[in-house]
Amino acid sequence: MAPSHSASALAATATPTKATPTPPTSEKKDACGATKSKWAHLQCEDFNSSAPGDEYFGRMKMSYLGIDNTYKDGAVSAGAYTTDPRLISKLDFATEALLRWAAKYPNDPQLPRSYFLGVQVLRKVYTQPEQETAWDFMQILVTRYGNTYFGKTMKASISHGYTEHWFALAQICPTPLPLGVGVMPEVTPDVTPSPSPAPGHPAVVLITPPCVQPSAAPG
Repeated sequence: MAPSHSASALAATATPTKATPTPPTSEKKDACGATKSKWAHLQCEDFNSSAPGDEYFGRMKMSYLGIDNTYKDGAVSAGAYTTDPRLISKLDFATEALLRWAAKYPNDPQLPRSYFLGVQVLRKVYTQPEQETAWDFMQILVTRYGNTYFGKTMKASISHGYTEHWFALAQICPTPLPLGVGVMPEVTPDVTPSPSPAPGHPAVVLITPPCVQPSAAPG
């Protein structure tokens, strides 16, 4: 018996057809793929990695230009070295803003310059936290941004050696002995060098300030 027309139609509809493959939707489109040259492609990537000029970071809501200017002005105000708490407070706000900026835009091409400016002023602040932050910034420059001008400059600087400087807490001056009784104790040396640093660590010089007379010591 010949198959009915309805059966033939059913068989035809049951025959599998080859599906057209659809491109995966998970592929990320290159926003800079339409650029016509390698230079233009790099420029496009830098632009897309940069923080907007009107975006602000940290508790003081600082732009990247504000961070740079704080570091530049601080380097002038610090002179040869400083422990001025007012200047340190300004620098700490800039450092906090820089770290927040770097966390949100880790590939921003302006970051190496800001780290470099931070090193220039923080190495002049003779307190332990600022000296250690300067060293951390130096390591970021040579490891993460070693191919930039600032990374290469810092690498050359470190190759000549780097020493952190901290001021120790001032001690109360010893009570003078009565005349004719013994001798005065020797004066504490102004600078106490550290032993040879471990590999990958800076040398440290501990600076002892002049002693404080008992009458002037805070009570």
